[in-house]
Amino acid sequence: MPIATVNPATGETLRTYDTLSPEAVEEKLSLASRTFDTYRTSTFFDRARLLQQAADLLEADAPDIARVMTTEMGKPVAAARAEATKCARTMRWYAQNAQDLLADEHPSDQDVKDSGAARALVRYRPLGVVLAVMPWNFPLWQVVRFAAPALMAGNVGLLKHASNVPQTALYLEDLFRRAGFPEGCFQTLLIGSGAVEGILRDERVAAATLTGSEPAGRSVAAIAGDEVKKTVLELGGSDPYVVMPSADVARAARTAVTARVQNNGQSCIAAKRFIVHEDVFEEFRDAFVAGMRELRVGDPLDEATDVGPLASEQGRKDLEELVDDAVESGATVLCGGQRPKDLADRGWFYEPTVLADVTPEMRIHREETFGPVATLYRVTGLDQAIEVANDTPFGLSSNLWTGDEADIDRFVQDSQAGGVFVNGMTASHPALPFGGAKRSGYGRELAGHGIKEFCNITTVWVGA
Repeated sequence: MPIATVNPATGETLRTYDTLSPEAVEEKLSLASRTFDTYRTSTFFDRARLLQQAADLLEADAPDIARVMTTEMGKPVAAARAEATKCARTMRWYAQNAQDLLADEHPSDQDVKDSGAARALVRYRPLGVVLAVMPWNFPLWQVVRFAAPALMAGNVGLLKHASNVPQTALYLEDLFRRAGFPEGCFQTLLIGSGAVEGILRDERVAAATLTGSEPAGRSVAAIAGDEVKKTVLELGGSDPYVVMPSADVARAARTAVTARVQNNGQSCIAAKRFIVHEDVFEEFRDAFVAGMRELRVGDPLDEATDVGPLASEQGRKDLEELVDDAVESGATVLCGGQRPKDLADRGWFYEPTVLADVTPEMRIHREETFGPVATLYRVTGLDQAIEVANDTPFGLSSNLWTGDEADIDRFVQDSQAGGVFVNGMTASHPALPFGGAKRSGYGRELAGHGIKEFCNITTVWVGA
């Protein structure tokens, strides 16, 4: 696969890049290893100062890097700016909190005595060089939510970014360099996916994190397992969005539109399956479909655009196949379902779409829809809603809209997902752990859980 910037709004190839030679990869691996030997001994104060400087630079660069992201993968430029500022906030959060999150832990005096020690503690130490294999859909955010905690913990990073966002990948390396991080702390590898195995098997690489597709996750996990190396995986999602009769249905419908089409519908945590109680089904359906129809599809660099193109031609083909399969099997198209006629001659656009009468036999019931397509289900009660919500191989996040505390308790207890969001759409925040269950992956990013994923949790026992 070529490493190139291809504008998804036009299909035009703007820039191409040569992949790194094996010799160049070796140089970067060697540099990363040498840098870790010294960087791991740096203080939290020094790391925080550097990360704060990176945040300052990113905020200043936000308008420019936003346009780069939009040109590379098609997200509306306003959303791209918001992504950049969110990354800066997350850098600051870790700069301010990492030392406390990784502070030594001390057992009680009685437990120390019972262990036979004069003193004992738990210390968090960095693992080393961490390989990050990252996707294109949030080309800054996915990387920063790994890099900020990893660097604050004293690790160093190697980034294998998606091949369609090379300018963003190179920007990230340059950002950390300009912020003053030692050379080799964070390096971008312009390589194809075929080169990942050799790097992950290299003894100088201690661990890996991957955000992406289930097949990619399986591959990285298998290689890392063979090498007995730590991994964190954040894979696909088919998040349910349950609406009960006690909910504010109008607000739930408005939020549902944003929840489905955020990032042009190309988000693992986007709500995809809308499961609505029969008592409020028609009210929700009509408001939701009306909201989807009102969205403006077009040039993602236009500030007025709500939905830009899909990131690739293949991505649109995959989405069309899911929709066509559902329609041929009896699903009803309530809106959308095709390429916009006024944009048919350029780019990889697809209309915001709502499908009803979806059945378990349809591919779209089990597979992730990575684009602005929603499926709508009618249920008779919370029992059936939970059954439909959990009828997926994925378990990243889930949404519930209700005014009933008993509904909340039951849904939190029975939802097979890594997150439950009540009366709001799924979102990520540096203070809250993020990750999934089932085939959505394992491990956690963000919060204290995320920074500890790539630490050697060390027991220190000192005898009398």
